[in-house]
Amino acid sequence: MPDARTIGENIAYHRKRLGLSQVEFAGTIGKSESWVSQVERGKRGIDRISVLQVVADALNVSVAELQGDSASETPDGADSQPEAFETLRLALTGHPAVSEVISPGSSRSAGDLPDLDALRKSYASVWPMVHESRYGELAPLLSRLISDLELAIRRSPEADEARRLLVDSYQAASAALAKTGDGDAAWIAADRAALMSETIGSPLALAASLFRMAHVFLSLGLIQQTQKVALSAASALESRIDSDSDIETLSLYGAFHLVLAVAASRENERAETHEHIATAREVATRVGSGHNAFGTEFGPMNVALHAVSVAVELGDAGQAIELSHDIDSGELSPERQARYLIDLAAAYAMRRQIGDALHCLMEAETLTPEQARTHPLARSVARDLLQLSGGRVRPELRELAERFGIA
Repeated sequence: MPDARTIGENIAYHRKRLGLSQVEFAGTIGKSESWVSQVERGKRGIDRISVLQVVADALNVSVAELQGDSASETPDGADSQPEAFETLRLALTGHPAVSEVISPGSSRSAGDLPDLDALRKSYASVWPMVHESRYGELAPLLSRLISDLELAIRRSPEADEARRLLVDSYQAASAALAKTGDGDAAWIAADRAALMSETIGSPLALAASLFRMAHVFLSLGLIQQTQKVALSAASALESRIDSDSDIETLSLYGAFHLVLAVAASRENERAETHEHIATAREVATRVGSGHNAFGTEFGPMNVALHAVSVAVELGDAGQAIELSHDIDSGELSPERQARYLIDLAAAYAMRRQIGDALHCLMEAETLTPEQARTHPLARSVARDLLQLSGGRVRPELRELAERFGIA
Protein backbone atom coordinates (compact mmCIF):
# COMPACT_ATOMS: atom_id res chain seq x y z
CA MET A 1 0.00 0.00 0.00
CA PRO A 2 1.30 3.53 -0.74
CA ASP A 3 2.64 5.56 2.18
CA ALA A 4 0.28 7.35 4.54
CA ARG A 5 1.45 10.77 3.38
CA THR A 6 0.40 10.10 -0.23
CA ILE A 7 -3.01 8.78 0.76
CA GLY A 8 -3.53 11.65 3.21
CA GLU A 9 -2.69 14.28 0.60
CA ASN A 10 -5.10 12.67 -1.88
CA ILE A 11 -7.89 12.58 0.71
CA ALA A 12 -7.32 16.25 1.55
CA TYR A 13 -7.35 17.21 -2.13
CA HIS A 14 -10.65 15.44 -2.90
CA ARG A 15 -12.29 16.68 0.32
CA LYS A 16 -11.47 20.28 -0.59
CA ARG A 17 -12.61 19.66 -4.16
CA LEU A 18 -16.03 18.79 -2.77
CA GLY A 19 -16.02 21.89 -0.56
CA LEU A 20 -16.17 19.90 2.68
CA SER A 21 -14.55 21.04 5.91
CA GLN A 22 -12.78 18.43 8.03
CA VAL A 23 -15.65 18.54 10.52
CA GLU A 24 -18.24 17.92 7.79
CA PHE A 25 -16.22 15.13 6.21
CA ALA A 26 -15.57 13.48 9.57
CA GLY A 27 -19.32 13.39 10.24
CA THR A 28 -19.93 11.82 6.82
CA ILE A 29 -17.59 8.89 7.46
CA GLY A 30 -18.26 8.52 11.18
CA LYS A 31 -14.83 9.64 12.37
CA SER A 32 -13.54 12.51 14.49
CA GLU A 33 -12.10 15.74 13.10
CA SER A 34 -8.82 14.84 14.82
CA TRP A 35 -8.73 11.50 12.99
CA VAL A 36 -9.26 13.21 9.62
CA SER A 37 -6.60 15.80 10.39
CA GLN A 38 -4.03 13.15 11.35
CA VAL A 39 -4.77 11.06 8.27
CA GLU A 40 -4.51 14.02 5.89
CA ARG A 41 -1.16 15.05 7.39
CA GLY A 42 0.22 11.53 7.07
CA LYS A 43 0.51 11.16 10.84
CA ARG A 44 -1.91 8.25 10.86
CA GLY A 45 -2.33 5.52 8.27
CA ILE A 46 -5.46 3.71 7.12
CA ASP A 47 -4.54 0.05 7.44
CA ARG A 48 -7.95 -1.49 6.76
CA ILE A 49 -9.10 -1.53 3.15
CA SER A 50 -12.73 -1.45 4.34
CA VAL A 51 -12.13 1.93 6.01
CA LEU A 52 -10.34 3.23 2.93
CA GLN A 53 -13.32 2.14 0.83
CA VAL A 54 -15.69 4.13 3.07
CA VAL A 55 -13.49 7.20 2.65
CA ALA A 56 -13.29 6.72 -1.12
CA ASP A 57 -17.06 6.33 -1.41
CA ALA A 58 -17.63 9.54 0.56
CA LEU A 59 -15.29 11.38 -1.80
CA ASN A 60 -16.81 9.85 -4.97
CA VAL A 61 -13.46 8.40 -6.09
CA SER A 62 -11.93 4.96 -6.29
CA VAL A 63 -9.63 3.42 -3.69
CA ALA A 64 -6.97 3.22 -6.39
CA GLU A 65 -7.18 6.96 -6.93
CA LEU A 66 -6.68 7.64 -3.22
CA GLN A 67 -3.69 5.33 -3.28
CA GLY A 68 -2.27 7.20 -6.25
CA ASP A 69 -2.54 4.23 -8.60
CA SER A 70 -4.55 5.96 -11.32
CA ALA A 71 -2.61 5.49 -14.54
CA SER A 72 -4.62 8.12 -16.33
CA GLU A 73 -3.24 11.07 -14.38
CA THR A 74 -0.14 12.90 -15.45
CA PRO A 75 1.58 14.77 -12.59
CA ASP A 76 0.76 18.45 -12.70
CA GLY A 77 3.45 20.43 -14.42
CA ALA A 78 5.34 17.38 -15.69
CA ASP A 79 4.62 18.22 -19.30
CA SER A 80 3.95 21.93 -18.96
CA GLN A 81 7.18 23.65 -17.92
CA PRO A 82 8.24 26.30 -20.42
CA GLU A 83 10.92 24.88 -22.73
CA ALA A 84 12.79 28.20 -22.56
CA PHE A 85 13.75 27.41 -18.97
CA GLU A 86 16.06 24.63 -20.11
CA THR A 87 18.65 27.30 -20.93
CA LEU A 88 18.34 28.72 -17.41
CA ARG A 89 18.67 25.29 -15.83
CA LEU A 90 21.86 24.75 -17.81
CA ALA A 91 23.18 28.14 -16.72
CA LEU A 92 22.77 27.02 -13.11
CA THR A 93 24.42 23.65 -13.69
CA GLY A 94 27.85 23.11 -12.11
CA HIS A 95 30.10 25.97 -11.06
CA PRO A 96 28.90 29.25 -12.54
CA ALA A 97 32.36 30.34 -13.77
CA VAL A 98 34.56 27.27 -13.63
CA SER A 99 36.79 28.24 -16.57
CA GLU A 100 37.48 31.69 -15.16
CA VAL A 101 38.43 30.26 -11.76
CA ILE A 102 40.61 27.40 -12.97
CA SER A 103 42.13 29.20 -15.94
CA PRO A 104 41.61 32.97 -15.57
CA GLY A 105 41.10 34.81 -18.83
CA SER A 106 40.58 31.67 -20.89
CA SER A 107 36.82 31.98 -21.27
CA ARG A 108 37.12 35.22 -23.17
CA SER A 109 40.03 37.36 -24.35
CA ALA A 110 42.03 38.84 -21.48
CA GLY A 111 41.09 42.37 -22.44
CA ASP A 112 37.36 41.64 -22.66
CA LEU A 113 35.82 43.52 -19.73
CA PRO A 114 32.07 43.11 -19.09
CA ASP A 115 29.97 46.15 -19.93
CA LEU A 116 28.24 46.95 -16.62
CA ASP A 117 26.02 49.59 -18.22
CA ALA A 118 24.65 47.02 -20.66
CA LEU A 119 24.17 44.51 -17.84
CA ARG A 120 22.25 47.10 -15.79
CA LYS A 121 19.92 47.68 -18.74
CA SER A 122 19.30 43.94 -19.08
CA TYR A 123 18.74 43.62 -15.35
CA ALA A 124 16.12 46.40 -15.39
CA SER A 125 13.78 44.11 -17.35
CA VAL A 126 14.09 41.12 -15.03
CA TRP A 127 11.54 41.79 -12.27
CA PRO A 128 8.90 43.27 -14.58
CA MET A 129 9.08 40.02 -16.55
CA VAL A 130 8.82 37.95 -13.35
CA HIS A 131 5.75 39.89 -12.21
CA GLU A 132 4.14 39.54 -15.62
CA SER A 133 5.01 35.82 -15.90
CA ARG A 134 6.72 36.38 -19.25
CA TYR A 135 8.69 33.17 -18.86
CA GLY A 136 9.59 32.70 -22.52
CA GLU A 137 11.42 36.05 -22.57
CA LEU A 138 12.73 35.89 -19.02
CA ALA A 139 14.59 32.58 -19.10
CA PRO A 140 17.09 33.35 -21.90
CA LEU A 141 17.60 36.87 -20.53
CA LEU A 142 18.44 35.54 -17.06
CA SER A 143 20.68 32.85 -18.52
CA ARG A 144 22.85 35.41 -20.31
CA LEU A 145 22.71 37.90 -17.44
CA ILE A 146 23.80 35.42 -14.77
CA SER A 147 26.67 34.12 -16.90
CA ASP A 148 27.88 37.64 -17.72
CA LEU A 149 27.59 38.84 -14.12
CA GLU A 150 29.51 35.83 -12.84
CA LEU A 151 32.29 36.82 -15.23
CA ALA A 152 31.98 40.49 -14.23
CA ILE A 153 32.54 39.86 -10.51
CA ARG A 154 35.85 38.23 -11.43
CA ARG A 155 37.01 40.77 -14.03
CA SER A 156 35.23 44.09 -13.71
CA PRO A 157 36.59 46.98 -11.61
CA GLU A 158 32.94 47.40 -10.54
CA ALA A 159 32.78 43.91 -9.06
CA ASP A 160 30.72 45.00 -6.03
CA GLU A 161 28.01 46.42 -8.27
CA ALA A 162 28.07 43.22 -10.33
CA ARG A 163 27.65 41.16 -7.16
CA ARG A 164 24.61 43.24 -6.13
CA LEU A 165 22.99 42.70 -9.52
CA LEU A 166 23.87 39.01 -9.41
CA VAL A 167 22.19 38.49 -6.03
CA ASP A 168 18.95 39.95 -7.33
CA SER A 169 19.21 38.03 -10.61
CA TYR A 170 19.58 34.75 -8.74
CA GLN A 171 16.56 35.68 -6.60
CA ALA A 172 14.52 36.39 -9.72
CA ALA A 173 15.61 33.08 -11.22
CA SER A 174 14.57 31.26 -8.07
CA ALA A 175 11.17 32.98 -8.03
CA ALA A 176 10.47 32.14 -11.67
CA LEU A 177 11.70 28.55 -11.48
CA ALA A 178 9.63 27.87 -8.36
CA LYS A 179 6.52 29.21 -10.08
CA THR A 180 7.06 26.88 -13.05
CA GLY A 181 7.54 23.80 -10.88
CA ASP A 182 11.31 23.39 -11.20
CA GLY A 183 12.03 23.26 -7.48
CA ASP A 184 15.52 21.76 -7.65
CA ALA A 185 16.87 24.49 -9.94
CA ALA A 186 15.03 27.15 -7.93
CA TRP A 187 16.70 25.84 -4.77
CA ILE A 188 20.15 26.19 -6.37
CA ALA A 189 19.43 29.76 -7.44
CA ALA A 190 18.14 30.74 -3.98
CA ASP A 191 21.15 29.19 -2.28
CA ARG A 192 23.57 31.06 -4.55
CA ALA A 193 21.72 34.30 -3.88
CA ALA A 194 22.03 33.71 -0.12
CA LEU A 195 25.77 33.02 -0.30
CA MET A 196 26.40 36.06 -2.49
CA SER A 197 24.28 38.25 -0.17
CA GLU A 198 26.61 37.49 2.71
CA THR A 199 29.60 38.21 0.51
CA ILE A 200 28.37 41.72 -0.24
CA GLY A 201 27.47 42.29 3.42
CA SER A 202 23.74 42.82 2.88
CA PRO A 203 21.63 41.23 5.65
CA LEU A 204 18.36 42.22 3.99
CA ALA A 205 19.42 40.72 0.66
CA LEU A 206 20.20 37.55 2.60
CA ALA A 207 16.71 37.63 4.14
CA ALA A 208 15.18 38.15 0.68
CA SER A 209 17.15 35.15 -0.62
CA LEU A 210 15.83 33.02 2.23
CA PHE A 211 12.32 34.23 1.38
CA ARG A 212 12.83 32.78 -2.11
CA MET A 213 14.16 29.57 -0.59
CA ALA A 214 11.10 29.27 1.65
CA HIS A 215 8.89 29.57 -1.44
CA VAL A 216 10.93 26.84 -3.13
CA PHE A 217 10.29 24.50 -0.20
CA LEU A 218 6.58 25.36 -0.36
CA SER A 219 6.52 24.47 -4.05
CA LEU A 220 8.19 21.15 -3.25
CA GLY A 221 5.73 20.39 -0.45
CA LEU A 222 8.52 20.44 2.16
CA ILE A 223 6.59 22.10 4.97
CA GLN A 224 9.08 21.54 7.78
CA GLN A 225 11.91 23.06 5.74
CA THR A 226 9.63 25.96 4.80
CA GLN A 227 8.84 26.65 8.42
CA LYS A 228 12.44 26.36 9.58
CA VAL A 229 13.71 28.85 7.01
CA ALA A 230 10.82 31.29 7.41
CA LEU A 231 10.68 31.19 11.22
CA SER A 232 14.43 31.68 11.66
CA ALA A 233 14.50 34.58 9.19
CA ALA A 234 11.37 36.21 10.65
CA SER A 235 12.83 35.95 14.15
CA ALA A 236 16.08 37.57 13.03
CA LEU A 237 14.20 40.37 11.29
CA GLU A 238 11.95 40.94 14.30
CA SER A 239 15.00 41.86 16.37
CA ARG A 240 15.70 44.69 13.91
CA ILE A 241 12.20 46.15 14.01
CA ASP A 242 11.42 49.28 15.97
CA SER A 243 9.25 52.36 15.55
CA ASP A 244 11.54 53.71 12.80
CA SER A 245 11.99 50.49 10.84
CA ASP A 246 12.43 50.86 7.09
CA ILE A 247 9.98 49.59 4.50
CA GLU A 248 12.36 46.85 3.31
CA THR A 249 12.74 45.27 6.77
CA LEU A 250 9.02 45.44 7.51
CA SER A 251 8.09 44.08 4.08
CA LEU A 252 10.35 41.06 4.42
CA TYR A 253 9.14 40.39 7.97
CA GLY A 254 5.52 40.52 6.89
CA ALA A 255 6.19 38.45 3.78
CA PHE A 256 7.70 35.65 5.87
CA HIS A 257 4.53 35.55 7.97
CA LEU A 258 2.51 35.11 4.78
CA VAL A 259 4.74 32.16 3.85
CA LEU A 260 4.21 30.72 7.32
CA ALA A 261 0.43 31.21 6.99
CA VAL A 262 0.38 29.20 3.77
CA ALA A 263 2.58 26.48 5.30
CA ALA A 264 0.31 26.23 8.34
CA SER A 265 -2.80 26.06 6.17
CA ARG A 266 -1.34 23.13 4.25
CA GLU A 267 -0.93 21.33 7.58
CA ASN A 268 -4.52 22.31 8.45
CA GLU A 269 -3.30 24.27 11.46
CA ARG A 270 -6.14 26.78 11.50
CA ALA A 271 -5.24 28.81 14.58
CA GLU A 272 -1.62 29.12 13.52
CA THR A 273 -2.66 30.12 9.99
CA HIS A 274 -4.86 32.95 11.24
CA GLU A 275 -2.19 34.12 13.70
CA HIS A 276 0.32 34.57 10.89
CA ILE A 277 -2.24 36.35 8.70
CA ALA A 278 -3.06 38.68 11.61
CA THR A 279 0.63 39.48 12.15
CA ALA A 280 1.12 40.14 8.44
CA ARG A 281 -1.96 42.38 8.36
CA GLU A 282 -0.66 44.43 11.28
CA VAL A 283 2.74 44.88 9.63
CA ALA A 284 1.08 45.75 6.32
CA THR A 285 -0.67 48.73 7.90
CA ARG A 286 2.77 50.13 8.70
CA VAL A 287 4.13 49.41 5.24
CA GLY A 288 1.16 50.82 3.32
CA SER A 289 0.41 50.33 -0.37
CA GLY A 290 2.49 50.78 -3.48
CA HIS A 291 5.72 49.11 -2.32
CA ASN A 292 7.57 46.17 -3.84
CA ALA A 293 10.59 45.66 -1.60
CA PHE A 294 12.75 42.81 -2.92
CA GLY A 295 9.98 41.80 -5.30
CA THR A 296 7.64 40.78 -2.45
CA GLU A 297 4.78 43.19 -3.30
CA PHE A 298 4.03 43.15 0.42
CA GLY A 299 1.23 45.41 1.61
CA PRO A 300 -2.42 45.35 2.75
CA MET A 301 -3.78 44.07 -0.56
CA ASN A 302 -1.28 41.22 -0.80
CA VAL A 303 -2.26 40.16 2.73
CA ALA A 304 -5.92 40.21 1.68
CA LEU A 305 -5.12 37.96 -1.29
CA HIS A 306 -3.26 35.53 0.95
CA ALA A 307 -6.26 35.40 3.28
CA VAL A 308 -8.27 34.11 0.33
CA SER A 309 -5.54 31.63 -0.57
CA VAL A 310 -5.28 30.08 2.90
CA ALA A 311 -9.07 29.87 3.16
CA VAL A 312 -8.99 27.75 0.00
CA GLU A 313 -6.17 25.61 1.43
CA LEU A 314 -8.24 25.04 4.56
CA GLY A 315 -11.25 24.04 2.49
CA ASP A 316 -13.26 27.11 3.50
CA ALA A 317 -14.59 27.95 0.05
CA GLY A 318 -17.43 30.10 1.33
CA GLN A 319 -15.11 32.24 3.41
CA ALA A 320 -12.71 32.64 0.48
CA ILE A 321 -15.52 33.87 -1.76
CA GLU A 322 -16.85 36.22 0.93
CA LEU A 323 -13.38 37.72 1.46
CA SER A 324 -13.04 38.29 -2.28
CA HIS A 325 -15.95 40.74 -2.27
CA ASP A 326 -13.77 43.41 -0.62
CA ILE A 327 -10.74 42.89 -2.86
CA ASP A 328 -9.57 45.10 -5.70
CA SER A 329 -6.22 43.62 -6.69
CA GLY A 330 -5.52 46.08 -9.52
CA GLU A 331 -2.65 47.73 -7.64
CA LEU A 332 -0.62 44.50 -7.70
CA SER A 333 1.31 42.89 -10.54
CA PRO A 334 -0.41 40.82 -13.23
CA GLU A 335 1.26 37.72 -11.80
CA ARG A 336 -0.14 38.31 -8.32
CA GLN A 337 -3.59 39.21 -9.64
CA ALA A 338 -3.71 36.06 -11.75
CA ARG A 339 -2.55 33.89 -8.86
CA TYR A 340 -5.40 35.27 -6.75
CA LEU A 341 -7.90 34.54 -9.53
CA ILE A 342 -6.69 30.94 -9.66
CA ASP A 343 -7.30 30.61 -5.91
CA LEU A 344 -10.75 32.14 -6.31
CA ALA A 345 -11.49 29.74 -9.17
CA ALA A 346 -10.63 26.86 -6.84
CA ALA A 347 -13.07 28.20 -4.25
CA TYR A 348 -15.87 28.46 -6.82
CA ALA A 349 -15.10 24.95 -8.06
CA MET A 350 -15.43 23.64 -4.52
CA ARG A 351 -18.91 25.16 -4.45
CA ARG A 352 -19.66 23.67 -7.88
CA GLN A 353 -20.13 27.16 -9.37
CA ILE A 354 -18.73 26.23 -12.76
CA GLY A 355 -19.43 29.50 -14.52
CA ASP A 356 -17.76 31.66 -11.86
CA ALA A 357 -14.75 29.36 -11.65
CA LEU A 358 -14.34 29.33 -15.42
CA HIS A 359 -14.57 33.12 -15.55
CA CYS A 360 -11.75 33.42 -12.99
CA LEU A 361 -9.51 31.02 -14.90
CA MET A 362 -10.12 32.87 -18.15
CA GLU A 363 -9.32 36.21 -16.49
CA ALA A 364 -6.13 34.72 -15.03
CA GLU A 365 -5.14 33.44 -18.45
CA THR A 366 -5.74 36.86 -19.99
CA LEU A 367 -3.45 38.48 -17.40
CA THR A 368 -0.62 35.92 -17.47
CA PRO A 369 -1.10 33.22 -20.10
CA GLU A 370 2.12 31.34 -19.31
CA GLN A 371 1.43 31.20 -15.59
CA ALA A 372 -2.21 30.16 -15.92
CA ARG A 373 -1.48 27.39 -18.42
CA THR A 374 1.33 25.86 -16.34
CA HIS A 375 0.23 26.42 -12.74
CA PRO A 376 -0.67 23.11 -11.02
CA LEU A 377 -3.70 24.54 -9.22
CA ALA A 378 -5.10 26.17 -12.37
CA ARG A 379 -4.78 22.89 -14.26
CA SER A 380 -6.31 20.98 -11.36
CA VAL A 381 -9.31 23.34 -11.21
CA ALA A 382 -9.79 23.05 -14.96
CA ARG A 383 -9.88 19.25 -14.62
CA ASP A 384 -12.44 19.54 -11.84
CA LEU A 385 -14.64 21.78 -13.99
CA LEU A 386 -14.54 19.22 -16.79
CA GLN A 387 -15.55 16.49 -14.36
CA LEU A 388 -18.30 18.60 -12.79
CA SER A 389 -19.67 19.42 -16.25
CA GLY A 390 -20.19 15.77 -17.10
CA GLY A 391 -21.38 15.42 -20.69
CA ARG A 392 -22.35 19.10 -21.00
CA VAL A 393 -19.01 20.86 -21.24
CA ARG A 394 -19.22 24.51 -22.27
CA PRO A 395 -17.33 25.30 -25.48
CA GLU A 396 -15.20 27.93 -23.72
CA LEU A 397 -14.23 25.40 -21.01
CA ARG A 398 -13.31 22.83 -23.64
CA GLU A 399 -11.15 25.39 -25.43
CA LEU A 400 -9.48 26.45 -22.17
CA ALA A 401 -8.76 22.82 -21.31
CA GLU A 402 -7.08 22.38 -24.67
CA ARG A 403 -4.91 25.44 -24.09
CA PHE A 404 -4.03 24.09 -20.65
CA GLY A 405 -3.07 20.77 -22.23
CA ILE A 406 -5.57 18.71 -20.22
CA ALA A 407 -8.39 18.13 -22.66
